[in-house]
This record gives sequence, structure tokens and C-alpha cells, in this order.
Amino acid sequence: MTFDLAQFAPELLEAMPDAVVYTDANGVIRYWNEGAVRIFGFSRSEAQGQTLDLIIPENLRERHWDGFNRTMATGRSRYGAGDVLAVPALRRDGTRISVEFTIVMFRDEQGVVTGIAAVLRDVSKQFAQMRELRKQVAQLMAQGRADA
Repeated sequence: MTFDLAQFAPELLEAMPDAVVYTDANGVIRYWNEGAVRIFGFSRSEAQGQTLDLIIPENLRERHWDGFNRTMATGRSRYGAGDVLAVPALRRDGTRISVEFTIVMFRDEQGVVTGIAAVLRDVSKQFAQMRELRKQVAQLMAQGRADA
């Protein structure tokens, strides 16, 4: 049996439980896998052709687009080389979730960035657990100070 990269890549993208989203240089969604459908609740036809505002909370959009446009103009991002970024995101029903993601920039022959792919994972449960643990630690520390 031989390894077929041409078959492997699309099957991997579709089978991944994580969201894989590709946007062009204008921030328009051009690829939206089944993981993105599951995590965000938008069908492929609802998402493709829309901007990332679809999943970015309104209060974070200006900051996002400032960074996105700077990345497109300079070809550099603070979040490259496997750095993981954690941000809030929106589901189709309007609920906020916590996602972690990495990005990969795509360039043309001249090195100009033509788009960005992101692999996103819903970490809402882990974020809530961490917040609860921090709350418990703070309570224990306050109790320890009160007992001293």
C-alpha cells in the first residue's frame, strides 16, 4: 500500500475534530471544514463567503482587524511558528466560547501573504475548570490569611 498525499490532505482536513478555517487576504472565509461546522454551528454554505466577523465577538473585531490587516501588509504575525492564541469566539446561536488556535500563512511566489489558515479548538470546558480552580485557590488563600 502506498501513501497518497493528494488523498491524505483533504481527508485529514475533513475528518479533523478541530475547526480548520482558511481566509483570503481580505478575511473572507474560503474554507470551513466539518470541525468548524461542529464547533461554531454555521454550515459550510453559511460560513464560506462571509468575513471572520461571523465568529468574532463584536467588542473584539476592531482589534482583530487591526492585527489581521497589519499581518497582511507586513507578512509577519506575532502568532506564527506554532504559538497558540486563546480568544473568545461566537457560535451561531450567539453563545461565546473559548478557542485556542494556531495559524499558518500562505504566500504567493513573490512572498506576499495571500491568506491564513487557522486550526481552532473549543477549550470552553477547560477554561471554565481553570477559572473555578483559580477561584477555589483564591478562597483557600483568603481563608488561610484569615486564620493566621
